[in-house]
Amino acid sequence: MGRYIKYGLLGLVVIGAGAITFFWNDIRVLMSLREYVQIFAPDKIDKNFRSLYEKERSIQVPRSGPVYTLNEDLDTDVLPETYAFEGETRNVRELLERSQTTGLAILHDGVLVHEEYNRGNTRESLAIQMSVSKGIASFLIGVALEDGAIESVDDLVTKYVPELSGTAYDGVTLKQVLEMSSGVRWSEDYGRLDSDLVQSVVAMRLGSLDAFTASVPRENEPGTYNRYASIDTHVLGMVLRGATGKPYKDYFEEKLWSRLGAEDDAYLLVDTKDEPLVFGGVNIRLRDMVRFGELYQNGGRNFLGEQLVSENWIKISTTPDMPRLQPMVDNPESDSAFGYKYQWWIPLYPDLGDYSAIGIYGQFIYINPTRKIVIAKTSAYTNYTVDGGIMNHETLVALQAIARHISPVKTRDEGGAE
Repeated sequence: MGRYIKYGLLGLVVIGAGAITFFWNDIRVLMSLREYVQIFAPDKIDKNFRSLYEKERSIQVPRSGPVYTLNEDLDTDVLPETYAFEGETRNVRELLERSQTTGLAILHDGVLVHEEYNRGNTRESLAIQMSVSKGIASFLIGVALEDGAIESVDDLVTKYVPELSGTAYDGVTLKQVLEMSSGVRWSEDYGRLDSDLVQSVVAMRLGSLDAFTASVPRENEPGTYNRYASIDTHVLGMVLRGATGKPYKDYFEEKLWSRLGAEDDAYLLVDTKDEPLVFGGVNIRLRDMVRFGELYQNGGRNFLGEQLVSENWIKISTTPDMPRLQPMVDNPESDSAFGYKYQWWIPLYPDLGDYSAIGIYGQFIYINPTRKIVIAKTSAYTNYTVDGGIMNHETLVALQAIARHISPVKTRDEGGAE
């Protein structure tokens, strides 16, 4: 009898081990989802947003070369007291507090005129950029085009990433991906655990983003509808790897981080294959955010006068030229009221050619080239999954008001010259 009991127990152990093995992937996914939710927990989000590169898999991009020493004039508070939003007069300082701002830096004509840190952040903090990272990917695509590694934005992405042949990206051009008009089916919902965006984060934490990209289905004819899909930006990273023959991290370092005059290293979140999360994984200092913005403000020239990317690329990248890309409430060809071009957002009510990179939970690099203003903002806005869209709109309106207050360039409508 003892022998049968022993064999029975052994059988239960084997069955149990088999069940654990069978369900192990589901268990890992559930654990990953739980960890994802914890990143945004209200009592942890501030610390997490400045240490995510330490908590998640990441790779270091060392700074090198001379540091771009910012000219400073921080003696007075340059912020206006109020701004107008939807028929109301609202307070700038109240907005910064309400949106849970962790850092704010403003350059005017190359001079740092305002800098502040809140909620535990300091000048040394490395802040997760979320989708502000997309603006950097756009810059690198422009460099690769001008270096000749990429022949044309009208090339099919499969020319550089043949492994996407037979997927939803087969027949899609690089231009359509840059414009978030690839036609893929995508849910960019950060609060739904079954959304495509959240599932892509799980894929990053447990597997390969390249493989996940190949599994995304098609919804629309490419080039017909502007649907914001972060996975499109991952395709840009794949294109850069295929076109240049270099890892994304190395190209990032060679073409940008070694020439920007950055004051600290950057860190890129990566998947289990060490491929970067191109659409949202950059971690850098607030001052290095404004340095990148100033590169665009200066028409692609760095602090040494070197042309890192052409002024023409910047102009093309930030100027909507199709109905689906125009800022418009209830645009029938877009899922956003903001305008869009090559990974950059255009405010609903543009001001003198301004544009912005925007990251979830409140990251911004806002650029107004006519007013010579660059504003970098980091935040940890806990209510983002509820009213993030309207908060982005209100924040851009407030940043425009700040820019006008600091640099009151008159337009024809205001009785002056443009």
